[in-house]
Amino acid sequence: MADILIIDDEKSIRKTLTEILSYEGYKIDEAGDGEEGLKKFSEKTYDVVLCDIKMPKLDGIEFLDKSKLINPDVPVIMISGHGNVETAVEAVKKGAFDYISKPPDLNRLLITLRNALDKQRLVTETKVLKRKVGKALEMVGDSSPINKIKDTIEKVAPTDARVLITGENGVGKELVARWIHEKSNRSTGPMVEVNCAAIPGELIESELFGHEKGSFTSAVKQRIGKFETANGGTLFLDEIGDMSLTAQAKVLRALQEGKITRVGAEKDISVDVRVIAATNKDLLKEVDEKNFRLDLYHRLGVIIIHVPSLNERRDDIPALVDHFLEIIANEYGQPKKDVDTAAMEALKNYNWTGNIRELRNVVERLIILSGKKIALEDVENYVLPRK
Repeated sequence: MADILIIDDEKSIRKTLTEILSYEGYKIDEAGDGEEGLKKFSEKTYDVVLCDIKMPKLDGIEFLDKSKLINPDVPVIMISGHGNVETAVEAVKKGAFDYISKPPDLNRLLITLRNALDKQRLVTETKVLKRKVGKALEMVGDSSPINKIKDTIEKVAPTDARVLITGENGVGKELVARWIHEKSNRSTGPMVEVNCAAIPGELIESELFGHEKGSFTSAVKQRIGKFETANGGTLFLDEIGDMSLTAQAKVLRALQEGKITRVGAEKDISVDVRVIAATNKDLLKEVDEKNFRLDLYHRLGVIIIHVPSLNERRDDIPALVDHFLEIIANEYGQPKKDVDTAAMEALKNYNWTGNIRELRNVVERLIILSGKKIALEDVENYVLPRK
């Protein structure tokens, strides 16, 4: 049930609005002037405010300005007399959700109110999702290797330097790439991901650079490639070591000249893209074996960040376990479970061949299968290999 604050110095208007909206199921508070309304607004969180423009002590425009300082997300609908329409329009320009003329039309009032509540609901949901995403993307740990990575990200992110991220599968290379993007000057632009290992060699060029209609048998329409999609933002090339030599040559040109050409086209397209690449391979070894271009390696590796395996940062395991316990408990809508000391020691000493990805799966398994508290017996039964 939505909470609505009505601020109007005309008692008859307040009474009419209160009767109408109470009948519709809304909870109503009233204020007879702007000062009283601002006091109530500061003491309680409302879903919507209906505010008159001309009032004693504090008028509607002044209330709007002050309310935005207290809680800018609450929609304020202005109530205007016949001579106040221009002022009401000005209020909308200053951040009011909408305005309603006196005497209020019932249908217009209810529709405007419903729209304002929908907006408020979307704002709230967006904030919740952002908190969830931010929590999920948090780089957890205080070990020396992780602190070194965090320090490097802080220095590198504000620049446009290309970054090559190395490390085993599951260590969190994508997370490092996302942190670099989020802390960069391109954070408002797109971050486009391409898993080079998941795309067949004959399709990787089309995926990256796009193609024109009819450029090959299955090209039934024009396609925009990932380089163009990422324009103004970041392109994350995951598993770059699996890219074909032909595609490598085109990526090299794009990095050198800032231009790409769609498959089957002759016209160059300028792109403004920061490239971050990642691999679980030893690229210099791949160069020796003629599988990777040395010049591309040097272009990509302006900054090289190596992400250690979980076995190399065991001191971070308790913090990571706690982090996943909280995230997964929230996802399941249940209380967060504790882990006893013996169970945590067993997790610290486990051989994490799947790294962070495996740890998250193990924590989820323990949450599902264990009792109220995760004990050593649970780790022995559901995590450690059977002898």
